[in-house]
Amino acid sequence: MLTMPDINCIKHLRNEKGLSIEKISKALNINWRTAKKYADESELSPSIIKPRKGMMYQEKWGMMVSDWLFEDEKEKAKLRRNNLQLFKELQTHEFKGSYRTCCNFIEEWKVQNDSTVQDQGSERLEHPPGDAQVDFGVMEAVEDGKTRDIRLLIMSFPCSNVAFYEPMPSENQECLLEGLKKLFIKSGGVPRKIRIDNLTPAVKKTKSKTEDAQLTDEFLRFQMFHGFETQVCNVRKGNEKGHVERKVGYVRYNIFSVPPVITGLEDLSKKLLDFSIEDQYRKHYRKEIEIQVLWEEEKCTLKSLPSEEYPVRKEQLIKVNAYNEIKLDDTVLHIPKGKNHIQLYLVSTWNEYKVVTPEGEIIAEGLRPYMNKRRLLPWKDIFKSWILKPRVVEYSRYRQYLPGRIKEYLDIPSNHVRKQRLEQVLSLLMRFQLEEINEEFYKLLGTDQPPEQDHPFDVNWNKYDQLGRSGGVNDVREPSQSM
Repeated sequence: MLTMPDINCIKHLRNEKGLSIEKISKALNINWRTAKKYADESELSPSIIKPRKGMMYQEKWGMMVSDWLFEDEKEKAKLRRNNLQLFKELQTHEFKGSYRTCCNFIEEWKVQNDSTVQDQGSERLEHPPGDAQVDFGVMEAVEDGKTRDIRLLIMSFPCSNVAFYEPMPSENQECLLEGLKKLFIKSGGVPRKIRIDNLTPAVKKTKSKTEDAQLTDEFLRFQMFHGFETQVCNVRKGNEKGHVERKVGYVRYNIFSVPPVITGLEDLSKKLLDFSIEDQYRKHYRKEIEIQVLWEEEKCTLKSLPSEEYPVRKEQLIKVNAYNEIKLDDTVLHIPKGKNHIQLYLVSTWNEYKVVTPEGEIIAEGLRPYMNKRRLLPWKDIFKSWILKPRVVEYSRYRQYLPGRIKEYLDIPSNHVRKQRLEQVLSLLMRFQLEEINEEFYKLLGTDQPPEQDHPFDVNWNKYDQLGRSGGVNDVREPSQSM
């Protein structure tokens, strides 16, 4: 079969150049019948819809098999004829086709006429205004030069495509309820219904074929206080809250693709609120209306925030061991003089804990252990890769995590000098942490300059340090020798 450029060439030679069929055939080295077909016949766009062909459709055999299958449908399954029996019965009527031809027709007929098969397409759902979906997503951020895991609690409103985000340190019950409280404040109201998956802090028994899911007592109290309804998804059916699942990926790709630098959870919460508000000024993916307009309409359907704040805390009776220790968040904590009391109570919120006597005396308190949980960045591996390509330092995704003095120390135009400084810092990383090197900069690096200390782009580090104290801007960088 010729391509359209070939056919166009034949038409051009025939109609514009006036060549005969024989000359076109010789010029293009094609059969003269092919040349005549494309030269003189009209070239219409062929239809991709092909009518059914074959003896089962063009002769009486297909109709006969259809009638038999309709009859068999009224009988019990064990009384219905199978494919081989139908084929043999066709042969008694002088059917000349093969067994496979008969089977293919029967299979297609059953698919088209199976009354038990419902529509396989998905129906587009309309989400009522005021209904929300909630889920956690695990993200990463960098705080004080160390990696911190963030449990991002997300509440999305499918009707208007709005979402709000609240970073939490864990996924326990206290963090879930405190996060929901903060999300209610950010959205300006309480959703009428909230759909969740089988979160352990909220669901103590999952849904079965005969029973609905059972919520924990504390979550039920929180629900009744705020006046919303809870819908629990089926087990392993994350698609039932697909909107918030997509929001997890959306915020990850827009905010957390490179872990942001934060000063704390409150700082990250403000950044995420700004992102939520800014994200509303775009069109809805299907309704072609600005999301902010849709949100203003949906916001009117939310329930009012309660006049009092719900106290999110967990109280439990504890007992210290022989070493005056208790276990909280998989961490052993020392409680001074804990054995001096017969009974002690542990009062824990989402970020703090208190150990209290029955009389109300606080004998120990502090931040929950996971609040200070960090992971060191792999600086040794990072510096090793930078040494291979020193020019990538100023464009690297890790550059923003460098401490101030180290960052300035590596911020030099000469790649040759930069490589030597990278090697120098890497050698120190074998004994010290990067933060320690930054704090003891003059002791470890300031007096031990590399051989190229007379380089015209070198830095006078004493004057650089004075810059932060005096605010001066003159003579920070100066050549060590006249040019």
